[in-house]
Amino acid sequence: MKHIRPIQIIGTQRSGSNLLRLMLNQFDEITAPHPPHILQRFIPLLPVYGDLGIDQNFYKLIDDVCAIVERNPVVWTGVKFDREHIFNLCKSNTLFEIFRIVYDLKAVQDNASFWACKSMANIQYASEIENAGIRPMYIHLYRDGRDVACSFKKAIVGEKHVYHIANQWRKNQEACLALKAKVGEERFIQISYEKLIHSPEEVMKKLSSFLNIRFNPKVFDFYKSEESKNTAVAGKMWANVTQPIFKSNSNKYKKELTEMEVGIFERLAGNVLETLEYKLEKSGIINGKDFSPIELNQFDTINKQLKEDALKSVDPEGLRMREPQELLLKEIQTRNRHVLV
Repeated sequence: MKHIRPIQIIGTQRSGSNLLRLMLNQFDEITAPHPPHILQRFIPLLPVYGDLGIDQNFYKLIDDVCAIVERNPVVWTGVKFDREHIFNLCKSNTLFEIFRIVYDLKAVQDNASFWACKSMANIQYASEIENAGIRPMYIHLYRDGRDVACSFKKAIVGEKHVYHIANQWRKNQEACLALKAKVGEERFIQISYEKLIHSPEEVMKKLSSFLNIRFNPKVFDFYKSEESKNTAVAGKMWANVTQPIFKSNSNKYKKELTEMEVGIFERLAGNVLETLEYKLEKSGIINGKDFSPIELNQFDTINKQLKEDALKSVDPEGLRMREPQELLLKEIQTRNRHVLV
């Protein structure tokens, strides 16, 4: 199999990663399929499989990973997964090797030199990804965390109270900045969502140079692509990907968050906002007093209720398309398998 270069998009969800993925997918050199979140979903499940050094257990993990990809709500077009072939291609019996091979096979099928994974939560596993020898080109895509909070509050997925969103956003960005210091500029680039929507040509030319590929203006036709259409029909939260870039989609928090919510976010993550060159609304609040146990309990209660409410508003078609993956994951969690240990 020819040498394929990985690209890993990192940061926090609701930061324009689907937009960037679809634009990258327009390059002939890059395949950027919708992510089945292989690492995020299977790392917690690894104890189910026992000793992966035993081929029987490892083969079952390969089968389940392939099945999750095959059940993805946005189909990976053109590629079929031969479990035996993947088993033979793996250089080590690890989940990270399966992850690499599955994406490599998609790139080979699409005659691409790169694959791009937009599972932004993979920043949690950056050390393991590096140690596995994958060594991707990292794109740190970041957005004003206060706007991220607005988006999460309306989304089906994720935290819903600004306290929890701010904590997650801060941790993600700090992890990205720490990784930047480790891998250096040759494999790490930072892109702000605001710059992407306001100056898309400048950003995409910068990315082209970073990846050492020729800029292609067809990136701006992403919304006309089959991949965009397939993504849009898979759920309401992706419906806007069949539209051109929405240039005014910034500073939403100024209308959508209360003064108290902005204050909570900036108290928790103001330092990181400033590091990423966002202006604070309440510059004196960063080092304010800690939240009381009573306040934290209130935040947790509200967050839990809002998450339950969000699940009730899931569009039926999107739920139907995600159901095959969810059923398989539940089956893996509960199956009574005799693994070899």
